[in-house]
Amino acid sequence: METAHGTIETPIFMPVGTAGTVKAVHQHELVHDIGAQIILGNTYHLYLRPGLDVLNRAGGLHRFNGWDKPILTDSGGYQVYSLTEVRKIKEEGVTFRSHIDGSKHLFTPENVMDTQRIIGADIVMAFDECTPYPCDYSYAKRSLDMTHRWLKRCCERFDQTQPLYGYEQTLFPIVQGSVYPDLRARSAETIASFERDGNAIGGLSVGEPAEEMYAMTELVCNILPTEKPRYLMGVGTPVNILENIALGIDLFDCVMPTRNARNGMLFTKEGIINIKNKKWEADFSPIDATSDLLADRVYTKAYLRHLIRSQEILGAQIASLHNLHFYLWLVGEARKHILAGDFLAWKNKMVVQLDERL
Repeated sequence: METAHGTIETPIFMPVGTAGTVKAVHQHELVHDIGAQIILGNTYHLYLRPGLDVLNRAGGLHRFNGWDKPILTDSGGYQVYSLTEVRKIKEEGVTFRSHIDGSKHLFTPENVMDTQRIIGADIVMAFDECTPYPCDYSYAKRSLDMTHRWLKRCCERFDQTQPLYGYEQTLFPIVQGSVYPDLRARSAETIASFERDGNAIGGLSVGEPAEEMYAMTELVCNILPTEKPRYLMGVGTPVNILENIALGIDLFDCVMPTRNARNGMLFTKEGIINIKNKKWEADFSPIDATSDLLADRVYTKAYLRHLIRSQEILGAQIASLHNLHFYLWLVGEARKHILAGDFLAWKNKMVVQLDERL
C-alpha cells in the first residue's frame, strides 16, 4: 500500500495507539525495535483529549506525536458502541457522554469526517454502528441499512473537503451485518460498490466464536475486490491473524499484544507464557534467546516476572516491546511464506505451536 507517509508491505499488524501513543513504547522503538510500518489512532479519544484545536494547531497527529510513518484512525464507531449506557443512536448520528467528564457530544458522519481531516491520518474510517454479539436479525438489518446510509454521507463529505496538511488521505468503508451471512454479503457488495481505495470488516471479534468470525471473513473476502487492501478490525490473537491472512485479510489491529503484556502474558513462537507463574521465578534464561529484539536477549524471564509482579513500569515496557515485536515478526514471516508459495503448510504448523500454554 502506498500512502503519503510511506509504503506499507502487507499482511501487516498495526500497533494500537488509541490516544496518540502506543502504550509504554517510544516512537523510535516502534520503528527500530518493533518494525511497525503503520500505527492506529482513535477519533473518539483524540477528539475528547487533547481535542481538535490542539491537534489542528500542532499540524495534525503526525507532528503532535512525532510519528512520521502512516497512521490509520478508527472513526469512533466502536467506542461509541461500547458506551451503551451513555449514548443514543438515531439517523442524524450518535449523541454520547464523555467517559472523562460526562459532557454531551454528537458524532455525525459529516463531523467525523471533518474530525479525521483535522487529526490528519493517512487512512480514515467511515462512521458506522458496530452491533453487539449476540444481536437479533431485525436489529442487525436496521443497523446495517443505517450504516450504509451513513457511508454515503461520509463519502460525500470526504469528497467535498480537502486535506488540511498538504498530503492526501483515503477513506475506507466498513462491512457490518453481525454473523448473518445474507447481511454480510449484502454489506460487502454495497461497500465494494463505493469503489474506495480499501475496505474494512467490522463487527467481528466482539464476542462471537472464532469459527463464526472465520466464516464471515471468508464470505466477505470472496466478495470484496482482491486488488484492494482488506482490513479486519480489532483482531486478534496470533492464531486469529494467521487464519485470517489465509482467508485474504491484509491489515490487522488489536490491543491484545500491549494490554496482555501489561498483565504478564507473552506471545512466543513456541506458545503463550504467563510470566506471573511461579515456574518462571528462577528461570534466568533470556525472554527469547532467538529474537533479534535487544530486550528479549538482555532481560531474563525471572527478572521480567519480578517486574510485572512488582508492578514496575519497566515490566510493562519490556513485555509490550516483546509482544509487538513478535506480532510484527509473525506477519513478516507470513509475507515471506506467501511469496515463497508455502504459506498454507507453514500456517498449519504455526497455529498448533502458537496456541500452546507454556
